[in-house]
Amino acid sequence: MTLTLAVVSLAVAVFALLRVRSQARAVAQLREMYWQLKYDHGELKASVAPPQADSPSPVAGFVPLASLKRPPS
Repeated sequence: MTLTLAVVSLAVAVFALLRVRSQARAVAQLREMYWQLKYDHGELKASVAPPQADSPSPVAGFVPLASLKRPPS
């Protein structure tokens, strides 16, 4: 009985060790992906030009469709 219990305990321990190692690899991969995404976001944010102060701001409010129609040519 004790030998059987020892073998089962050893098998469970080996299984747990393998499972923990695979989870550690997954966590390391997720951590690497997170930092790569954070770096890429910072690069893209830096490459976007801020709006110019002298550019006209968009018109807020109602714009009638008649003002958008083209004159017949």
